Amino acid sequence: MRENELSYIIRGAIFKVYNYYGPGLLERVYQKAIFRELQKQGMNVKMEVPVIVEYEDEVIDEDGFRIDILVDDLVLIELKSVEELKKVHHKQVMTYLKLTGLKLGLLVNFNAEEISKSIFRKVNGLE
Repeated sequence: MRENELSYIIRGAIFKVYNYYGPGLLERVYQKAIFRELQKQGMNVKMEVPVIVEYEDEVIDEDGFRIDILVDDLVLIELKSVEELKKVHHKQVMTYLKLTGLKLGLLVNFNAEEISKSIFRKVNGLE
């Protein structure tokens, strides 16, 4: 499966978890529930994946940043449960994409009245 197909499945899992819990819980609860939902669907899912940071071909940090969820080593998911997403949250996903070389990331804020308006697709190389 490629990124676009995966993002469709991931969105379905996000909707299912949101409809089950609603807004207002801690990010970790949503993370674990999405992880389990995607596992049930046969996806290769990892949580808290370290992002290696290099400078001039030298590793300078191996554990400073973590991807909330990585699906099939192709799509990263960054979860938030905040009053309002800030520009820095969007930039964070773009930076993770650049550092990992991945093409697609999803930024999701679960503290929203409508989850469909709180899922943001980020593509490496595009703002």
